Order: sequence, then structure tokens, then C-alpha cells
Amino acid sequence: MKLLLVIFEWIADLRSWILRLLYEELTGNEPLSILPLNSLPEEVTGRAHYKLCDRLKLEKKQRRMCRRDPGVAETLREAITLSALECQYQFRFERWNCTLEGRHRANILKRGFKETAFLYAISSAGLTHAMAKACSAGRMERCTCDEAPDLENRKAWQWGGCGDNLKYANKFVKDFLGKRSNKDLRARVDMHNTNVGMKVIKAGVETTCKCHGVSGSCTVQTCWRQLLPFHEIGKQLKQRYETSVKVGSSTNEQQQPLPGLNDQIPRTMDLLHIEDSPSFCRPSKYSSGTAARKCYKDKNCDAICCGRGHNTQSREVTRPCQCQVRWCCYVECKQCTQREEVYTCKG
Repeated sequence: MKLLLVIFEWIADLRSWILRLLYEELTGNEPLSILPLNSLPEEVTGRAHYKLCDRLKLEKKQRRMCRRDPGVAETLREAITLSALECQYQFRFERWNCTLEGRHRANILKRGFKETAFLYAISSAGLTHAMAKACSAGRMERCTCDEAPDLENRKAWQWGGCGDNLKYANKFVKDFLGKRSNKDLRARVDMHNTNVGMKVIKAGVETTCKCHGVSGSCTVQTCWRQLLPFHEIGKQLKQRYETSVKVGSSTNEQQQPLPGLNDQIPRTMDLLHIEDSPSFCRPSKYSSGTAARKCYKDKNCDAICCGRGHNTQSREVTRPCQCQVRWCCYVECKQCTQREEVYTCKG
């Protein structure tokens, strides 16, 4: 939990930085780019990545793993961004919209809610996904393409294919997170949900093949393994959040009985939680409530506003429109003004 608390402290700064860059790309004020990690500040290059590792306030072993390969610090940063933005996307229409700022995130991570389960799963999935991709992209010194013995990786590399190295990523994440105490149910549930995130990544590995031959014939075929896009991983974890299983001492048929200290958590791909979530309707130590939250009239206003109703405001908005990519490499947009209605929850 300490690691989650630390890495989520970066999210607000990273999000504003990303949004600014995306705006610049959309409006054509800056050259179009794909947000490569090597465009980040010089702080993460060379031995300066030590500073980035130190800022994470990692445990001793984690800091050592972070420092020994310059690519690790960059990959941690990418994983944080990946997980945070995907969480906010998946919950954008709900009462809890994955607010990870201030005291709210810390308080949620201290509990055993469904939301806590999702955060553990999306975080481990994000780190696994980012590490596997970093290996295949050549950003790591200690790993390269997928090393699966059944695939001809040397030929795959020659022909432009390079498998995502899930084997190395899984090993790294397990070592990085380390073994946690098994003394109480909460610790075992957290570890289970962490493992679910990694298993969803593994289950989504696909084999991609490329044909070679005269006139496009497939006389020779080179194959390599690729991970699913992370948005698809987030979607699957959100579905597991919806069907999360509560474990604890209860006679409720939908709730699994509380395991003893020596019992194992049920082997399942379901997310697990141990207590009911708050409503998130009113301000509390878990969220700022839904007052003044933007909603969509025919989609989620009734649910998000918790029966309090919503306000309607008409306003003029100016947005980039009719955007075109110009050679090379800018996006040019016109500015279009239109009137729209905005709906926000009443207090």
C-alpha cells in the first residue's frame, strides 16, 4: 500500500502535463508527437534517474532495483500515468470517478472496498504492461524481446516484429512488490487483487504473425507475442470490479465465508473486497461527493446526483474543429463556437 500511496502523489502533476501536451498537439501549436518517454525532462536521463528513484521513496530493495537500470525509472513513470488515466476513464460516468488527489486516495487504500480492489489490480497491470512494452521497445538494459522458446525472435526482430516480454515483466513486478504478510485477510485480499491485474495481462497475450514471400505469399511466417492495448485491460478489470466478490463472515449467500488465517483466498480471477463501499454522494474522507459534478442528462444524472436533481446551464464553447494533419508534422484546426447545455448535480 505504501508504494501505491507514493506513486499516486505524482498523478496530479503528470495529468496536467499530459493534458497540456495533448492540447498543443490538437491545436497545432507544437509539432505532432506520440509522447515518447525520451521527451521527458532530463531528470530521468543518465545517472540522474537516481533522483527520480529517490523521489518515489521506495523501500530499500525497490530503490536498488530502480537504480540498477535507467529504464526502470522511466517505466515506473509510464506505468503510473497509464494506470491513473485508465482508471479515470473507466469511472468517468460514476459517483466515484477515480479521484486520486489529496487525502481521499490514502483513505480508500486503507480500506477494503471494491474501489480499493480495482486500484491494486490496475496498478499491477499497468506496471506489468509498461515493463513488457519497455523491454520490446529497447528501453531496458536487462531485457529485450520476448524470450519464448517456441517463437523465432531473432527472425521476428529482423522482420520488424518484437514480442512483448511478459516473462521478464512478471518476474520484475513480483520481485519489485515483494512478498507481503499473510497474517490477515486484508493483506491476502490485497495480494490477490494485485495478482488478478497481472493475470489479466497474461490472459490477453495474442500471437501476431507476419508473412514473407514473393508477391506477398506466405511461404515464410514469422510470429511474435503482443499484449492487448491497455484500454482493453482496463475494460476487463472494470467488469471484474462490477462483479467483485465480498469475502467475510456472513450468512449472505453472495458473500464467501471468512477464511481462517491458515486458509487460502479462493483461487479465482474475480476481484475480492471485504467491506461495502460508501455511497460517494456526499463529501467524506473517501471522496468530495458529487455536488457540482458534470453529468449527462439521459445517461447518468439520476445515478450520479443521488436523487438530488441537476442544474442546467447554457453556454457558448469554442473548440478546435475540422482538424487536418499537414506535412510534416502539424495539426491545423479551425475554431468553432457553439452553444451547449451543461448539466451539473445539485448540492
